[in-house]
Amino acid sequence: MRFLTLALVAVACVAAPARSDELTGTLKKIKETGIITLGYRESSVPFSYLDDKQQPVGFALDICRKIVDAVKTELKLEKLDVKLNPVTSATRIPLLANGTVDLECGSTTNNLDRQKQVAYTNTHFLTATRLVTKKSANIKSLDDLKGKTIVSTAGTTNIKQMNELNTAKKLGMTILSGKDHAESFLMVETDRAVAFAMDDILLASLVASSKDPAAFEISKDALSPAEPYGIMLPKNDPAFKKVADEATAAFYKSDGPALFKKWFQQPIPPKGLNLNFALSPQLEKMLSSPKDSPDPAAY
Repeated sequence: MRFLTLALVAVACVAAPARSDELTGTLKKIKETGIITLGYRESSVPFSYLDDKQQPVGFALDICRKIVDAVKTELKLEKLDVKLNPVTSATRIPLLANGTVDLECGSTTNNLDRQKQVAYTNTHFLTATRLVTKKSANIKSLDDLKGKTIVSTAGTTNIKQMNELNTAKKLGMTILSGKDHAESFLMVETDRAVAFAMDDILLASLVASSKDPAAFEISKDALSPAEPYGIMLPKNDPAFKKVADEATAAFYKSDGPALFKKWFQQPIPPKGLNLNFALSPQLEKMLSSPKDSPDPAAY
């Protein structure tokens, strides 16, 4: 009987699928539901925003769709439905952490603090914090902001940086928070704030799409080191991250410059604006040697 029992156990072990081959986490959820949910931003031009038909488009969304294709192939699915869910700077991490969205396709800085809650795939852009002001305000330096009201967007690294600078340099600024980038920029347009602190590329897009682009200027001096943007994914989900990492690395190496040209150097919807943003050597290196590091020095 003892030998028979051992034999049956051995047969059961052989018949049972290896645990390492079983789907877990996000891939399991997607396989079971046939749905993958992308979080998008409504005004982060050109990364993720609404076009004239109120449809989400952008550089980061194109990247996310490549990840979707890779997930579909990995799971051997004939069909994979894509659900689009709006997120803001304040809601993007909670909605990713609680499973409402599977990928956050936007303009989110990859840093060590956020990595306590989420993971990132390979970096798709590098930016730095600068100020946009009206030329008529004659703001030339941080010292010119003493005692003035500025704005940044809630839930961003930029508003944290400005609070730290405000304290360190004893500027006495009043720092307001906009719900999204469009609202923050509107505060400068309507003189509720003299400056908007945000990532330089986002400021460039907001100025280009404003009613009077010539009325604004972006500070030459950066207020932060270069910051890497990445597509956010759930934390502690190595299988899903592996699919995303392999897909983005291959895509950046083969089509990265072309995708960059599409969104940063050509007219984009809905108004046919051209941001004329150069592919710098640093950005070119980033696309040719993909990595997910939060360290600016890595790029």
